Amino acid sequence: MANASLRTARDISIPVRSENSASERRITPSWSIAQLKAKLESVTGIPPSYQILSLKLPGQDDVKIIASDEEVVQIGQWSLQAASELYVSDTRPPSARVDLNLDGSSVPKYVMPEETYESLPDTVRAFKKAHKIGRFDPEAPELEKRKEVEIWHEVEDRGIQVSKRICLLPSTTRRGTVAFVGAIPTLPGPKGSPWIGVVLDEPQGKNDGSVGGERYFECAPNHGVFVRPDRCEVGDWGKLLDEDDEDLEEI
Repeated sequence: MANASLRTARDISIPVRSENSASERRITPSWSIAQLKAKLESVTGIPPSYQILSLKLPGQDDVKIIASDEEVVQIGQWSLQAASELYVSDTRPPSARVDLNLDGSSVPKYVMPEETYESLPDTVRAFKKAHKIGRFDPEAPELEKRKEVEIWHEVEDRGIQVSKRICLLPSTTRRGTVAFVGAIPTLPGPKGSPWIGVVLDEPQGKNDGSVGGERYFECAPNHGVFVRPDRCEVGDWGKLLDEDDEDLEEI
């Protein structure tokens, strides 16, 4: 037991660790050891009767927090300090412990059959159907086709063609050469709408000319990027070296 001069008088927040947990907790010195252990069960997952508490102080040996009558002896009898740490050991055999670090990948998961989900009345799909949202809108195919045509018109209006030099808007410092113009089924948007594949001058891209397991043009790793036509400005753009990379929206 610590010297009386080191006893803690006020509540104090200290780190609490165990094999599977780590957090900071406010501890009231007037708690008994039994009270503290009961509170730590929800933090560490270790039942009070299997806990061994150790107080770790910088530059000192660990101090076990134990007493013959843990229902009576207060935790404030030990030197709780801001620089201290409370470690909770688990005395249960490993086979009896709950592994809180499981990622759940080995746990069997229920997968609802498609026909069951389709028949439920309170799902997102049912809501969209009832309100004719998205693909359940009777005009959705026409709207998608119209959008596809608009994007192709933008390709023409901007003069985007393979081998043309462009810069990627809104900046003018990321420059490259058009290597592909066409639809890419694995990317989002209207099904037949065009994407522009660009070989960048500098390794500021996202790929090597392939996406979704398909290759659309050849270039070095991180020199390829696929963007929509509105990101492309055709012009007599020379090469720039040592430009800072920018975090732009692209695929």
